[in-house]
Amino acid sequence: MTRELDVVVVGAGFAGLYALHKLRGLGFAVHAFEAADDVGGVWHWNRYPGARCDVESLQYSYSFDDPLQQEWVWSERYAQQGEILAYLDHVADRFTLRPLIAFGTRVTSAHFDPAADRWHVHTDRGDTVTARFCVMASGSLSASRLPDIPGIETFAGQVLHTGAWPRDGVDFAGKSVAVIGTGSSGVQAIPQIARSAERLVVLQRTPNFVVPARNQPLSDEKQGAWKAAYGEYRAKARQVGTLYDFSQTPALSVSAEAREAEYRSRWELGGVNFVHAFSDIMTDPAANQTAADFVHARIRELVADPETAEMLCPRGYPLGAKRICVGSDYYETFNRPHVTLIDLQARPVTAIGGYAIHLADAALPVDVIVCATGYDALTGALAQIDIRGRSGAALSARWADGPRNYLGLMTADFPNMFIVTGPGSPSVLVNMVVGIEQHIDWIAACIAHLDRAGATRIEPEPEAEAAWVQQVNDAAAETLFVQANSWYLGANIPGKPRVFMPFVGGIGRYRAICDEVAASGYAGFRITSGD
Repeated sequence: MTRELDVVVVGAGFAGLYALHKLRGLGFAVHAFEAADDVGGVWHWNRYPGARCDVESLQYSYSFDDPLQQEWVWSERYAQQGEILAYLDHVADRFTLRPLIAFGTRVTSAHFDPAADRWHVHTDRGDTVTARFCVMASGSLSASRLPDIPGIETFAGQVLHTGAWPRDGVDFAGKSVAVIGTGSSGVQAIPQIARSAERLVVLQRTPNFVVPARNQPLSDEKQGAWKAAYGEYRAKARQVGTLYDFSQTPALSVSAEAREAEYRSRWELGGVNFVHAFSDIMTDPAANQTAADFVHARIRELVADPETAEMLCPRGYPLGAKRICVGSDYYETFNRPHVTLIDLQARPVTAIGGYAIHLADAALPVDVIVCATGYDALTGALAQIDIRGRSGAALSARWADGPRNYLGLMTADFPNMFIVTGPGSPSVLVNMVVGIEQHIDWIAACIAHLDRAGATRIEPEPEAEAAWVQQVNDAAAETLFVQANSWYLGANIPGKPRVFMPFVGGIGRYRAICDEVAASGYAGFRITSGD
């Protein structure tokens, strides 16, 4: 029997949970499908040792309910995975959201029926639902991928991915472990694995800039003071994404001594705030180089072996153009006698087989391979679903040369389907929870508007979509973000089009554009009552 809904939501992480709460509150019949066996999204799957958020916990949380944000107590400056998952468990129970979710159920297809103006959604468990609207809350970083290394599937030991970590954890005691990848997940996992493994080999493809977290317990005083001013802080966050000390001073307008002092102050405080030490770090190559030089100097201070230190120094791309990593004891870990760093640019992996990783010049015997190799970001989760629009064309075909949409929210030929924090929106460049709340609030208001108007279909005009794609590209071109082969451009996925996907113009500007579109009667969208 086919179930009929107003809205179907795909995913039950931060975005999916808020979508359920918001849409149900507006009186819509809404239901979600979640591939995992519980809520949490990325925080359900990423259970690797050391996993924690790099946005401070008092900011990385919902703002839509004041009693919730006042009552929940965070234990650390940067919450670890288990604490964030406990928070989302609490949210699901507090707002009675679990009855609205089918767990352990993966959406396999979503096809739009233009005759009925409804989406037909099918799952791997045989469910079929139809819905007027489809909200894709499937996550920006949820499609994990193993490296393309010949023979990896034949490895006789254990192969793990940080984005699909065993629920019961992994015991590395007495084992020889290889970690492939030194992005955010690798930077967090490597120091923890080094504490228990007998031998650890880190296979580095590209060194990343790592700033110290300086994580610490949250005092009652600090938490209380923050909560007393939550209204003010949340209002600011809606304009900037994450609250940092944003400098208005160009880097080269001050003396070398003043610049060094500012960098050192932020380095000691810890966190991504370092990147905002000067106003032009992400727009002026010379300014950026001063920040990079500072980090290189810290690496050389922290790492005892000069050759290893040089291998860890990022070169060839601007600081911040790849996602900056926030770590604890990352560089210091390479001073441990049982930890070895291998530069894959100089010594590439040729194959994996038996209990060994084969390099061009040697074989590394290992018991466990940990792949910290990231995700098919922003578009990967959608690509795993057979999504077909009004004309019958597949979204994957429509996006073959890179994602195209309007406001990052909707794609032409795919009416009534909304995408949460996907390409074309600020997404991964801001505090994700702030971006999620803005998207869900806008989507919910749009659906309510259509419902009141008796409209059955909303779809971007192709001209508006083309103009938005150009605006996203133009914004990126004004920055240094495009000067790195990062996952922001899909560079980590073989064959994926190189297109800078997030909107880099800032969430305040983005929010104003979205609000103006809605206030003008949804300019750029075609709203109809069917064919």
